[in-house]
Amino acid sequence: MSVATEPDIADEAGAARPRLSVFSGQRALLGLLLPLGAALLYEAAFRAGLVEARLLPSPSRILATLFDLAKSGELWTHILATVLRVAAGFVIGAGVGTVLGALTGASETARRLLDPTLQALRAIPSLAWVPLFILWLGIFEASKVTLIAVGVFFPVYLGVMGAIANIDRKIVEVGRAFRLTRLQLARRILLPAILPDYIVALRSGLGLGFMFVVAAEIMGASEGLGFLLVDGQQLGKPDQILAAIIAFALIGKAADGFIVAASRPFLRWQDSFTAAGR
Repeated sequence: MSVATEPDIADEAGAARPRLSVFSGQRALLGLLLPLGAALLYEAAFRAGLVEARLLPSPSRILATLFDLAKSGELWTHILATVLRVAAGFVIGAGVGTVLGALTGASETARRLLDPTLQALRAIPSLAWVPLFILWLGIFEASKVTLIAVGVFFPVYLGVMGAIANIDRKIVEVGRAFRLTRLQLARRILLPAILPDYIVALRSGLGLGFMFVVAAEIMGASEGLGFLLVDGQQLGKPDQILAAIIAFALIGKAADGFIVAASRPFLRWQDSFTAAGR
């Protein structure tokens, strides 16, 4: 029986990397199959005269609008304004949600004290906050960022609280049996245990942040993709509305992909079904 040497293992690992990159590229192409296929079918139906594109412009017209907005620089101005607002609201909402979620998840007293009020606030629709934030903070950036932070806060809070509350008691007892300090217990056991759920909560919060930014930019913004949507509606430009929606989808997917890529090194220890299929 031959024993694999370290160079052999290294060669196998090196050979696996190209395969992984090829599979990643194939998965990316597969993800584009549905939207591209739908766009091509609609474009073909439009050119064949089967549909009227007055209210739903053809994909070629939407792409032309996106190109014109990008060429003039207007699109990048709106994207930058939206991304900065979402980033600021995400940092604030995720930070506060993490702290309060950890507090209520670890402490029964804190959960009984804080959670009923927070759950009631979570049921309030996003647009209901708009007049109050305008009254308190004005129509400028503070009110918009605060509204986005509220949207991000609740999924992160619930995710962290639930993850901590559902940690398996047995693994905590194992840590105590090995006489780990509180810091070691948190770093080696508790943090890895909640990290997968925490990443999911961050992704959910980010998605809601992009949803709430539309309501925030309807408040009276002069820049942002939400403003581009309203401007297209007021001027009767469905191609501009759909171009803004596509821009939202693209930057939202890119931001979500960034979180997934950034978290992947911290989740390599997972031996899950999906991890095995990567």
